[in-house]
Amino acid sequence: MAQFVYKCEQPFELESGKSLLEVEIAYTTFGTLNADKSNVVWICHAFSANSDPSEWWPGMVGEGKYFDPKTYFIVCANILGSCYGTTGPLSINPATKQPYYGDFPVITIRDIVKGLDLVRVHLKIEKIYFGLGFSMGGQQLLEWVIEKQSCFENILLGATNIKHSPWGIAFNESQRLAIEADSTFGNPSSDAGKAGMMAARSIGLISYRNYQAYCKTQPEPSNDNFDDFKASSYQKYQGEKLAKRFNAYTYWILSKAMDSHNILRKRSNNPSDVLSQIKVNTMVLGINSDYLFPLTEQKVLAYNIPGSQFITIDSEFGHDGFLLEFEQIKVVLDDFLK
Repeated sequence: MAQFVYKCEQPFELESGKSLLEVEIAYTTFGTLNADKSNVVWICHAFSANSDPSEWWPGMVGEGKYFDPKTYFIVCANILGSCYGTTGPLSINPATKQPYYGDFPVITIRDIVKGLDLVRVHLKIEKIYFGLGFSMGGQQLLEWVIEKQSCFENILLGATNIKHSPWGIAFNESQRLAIEADSTFGNPSSDAGKAGMMAARSIGLISYRNYQAYCKTQPEPSNDNFDDFKASSYQKYQGEKLAKRFNAYTYWILSKAMDSHNILRKRSNNPSDVLSQIKVNTMVLGINSDYLFPLTEQKVLAYNIPGSQFITIDSEFGHDGFLLEFEQIKVVLDDFLK
């Protein structure tokens, strides 16, 4: 594994019309690019992840795993607006020589994809053998394929959609309201809004999992308890855990970016007009218990992308199933990539 930072010293124009004077994008590679450059696997990460998929997807990436660096040249870039080495709210604004904090501009999925493609060009990769992304990572990959179809041979769009739904936006807005309710949010500090972000994470977790998942993982050991429940402790623990590695400004910006996802914007009002142009070998994967990105959203993708395969995996863990159901995912990938 090797980690790098690509630096673009030219103004980076955003979809909003604003621009960043310069942009840095952290990325991680595993393995070696073969002679004909035909073994590239590009993983687009989800909301709060980083550029090291062996850390957040350990059942799939690494030596002896499905995506083995002995076979593939694996690339994952940290997304614009994040806090793991890529330009985001805690980065230094060249114009002020101070961190952006709340002055960081709103970004979109298309802006994020523009950054990913800069890294691809920097690495001189003309063809990606297999691109895959789940959730917000799937939103990026879909937008990227629409813009740069000739760069991909095979893609997996997992637990994602053509545009973020009113349901998803409502969850994100609720999380931002929790952050904004923290009176420290807006202060010029990396800890600003920390308590609010912990509450936001608790709201988010409810959408990532579901009733069955909580009943399975957080049951009470007896019927005698009337306070300090396991589910309560779990929510607090997850908020504290995120607070050690993330910040409220980044959380706010990336949730806004997810809301921006809409492949129809400035293209067409008809999904078929956009998706029917995709000629890449495509698998669309959904999770049967996913309440945040329900199967109806993946069916729209599969119905409108010519020749695509639609696969459903069974999981009790809702949207988070893509992070946990390694064995099922390996089986469907074997069938797809044959």
